[in-house]
Amino acid sequence: MVKDAYYFLIPLLLAATATAFFFWPLSLLFLLLACFVAFFFRDPERAIPDDPTAIVSPADGKVIRLDETADGATRLSIFLSVFDVHVNRAPIEGKIASQQHRPGKFLLAFDDRAAVENEQLQITLEGAHRISFSLIAGLVARRIVPWKQPGDLVKRGDRIGLIRFGSRVDLVIPAGCRLNVRRGDRVYGGSSVLAHWE
Repeated sequence: MVKDAYYFLIPLLLAATATAFFFWPLSLLFLLLACFVAFFFRDPERAIPDDPTAIVSPADGKVIRLDETADGATRLSIFLSVFDVHVNRAPIEGKIASQQHRPGKFLLAFDDRAAVENEQLQITLEGAHRISFSLIAGLVARRIVPWKQPGDLVKRGDRIGLIRFGSRVDLVIPAGCRLNVRRGDRVYGGSSVLAHWE
C-alpha cells in the first residue's frame, strides 16, 4: 500500500472508532470506506520484462483507444477504473527529460475529449529511445501525484507516480514499433508489453 493511503485511511479509522460508541451503522460505513481506500492504494510487485526492446504498460487498465497519428505513431489510451491499481510505471528505461503539468477539465476519463481537455501531467522519457505519455485526471480522479522529477533516471517498470481515484493514461508509441496489444485488452503496469522497438 502506498503512503498516500494514510491521508485517507487514518481519519476514516478514527471516525469509525469514534462513532462505534453511539451509532454502529455509521461506524461500519467508515470501516467499509477504509477497506476500499486500502484496496485502492494497493501497490503489488510486478515481474518486469528484461527484454530491452519492450515498451511496458505505464498503468493497469483496459486499452480503449489505438489510433495512428499523422506521423505514423500510435496513440494508445488506457482507462483505469476505481478498481484498478493506480500506481503508474515507466514504460522504458531512461531519464525524465520533461514533466509538464497542464490544468484542465475533469471529463469522464474514457471520453476521447479527456485526452485534450482534462487536467494532466505530460512526461517525456529519453534513453536509448524517446517516448512521451500523459497521466490524465478523470471525473473522480482529481489529483496526479508525481514521484519523480525532471532529470531523474528510471528503469523500465519503475514506479513514477499515482493518479487518485479513476483516470486515464495516454502513450504515444513511435512509428516503427511493433504493437503487442489490441483495443479491449487488459494490461498491467510494468509487466504487460505494449510494443517492441524494431
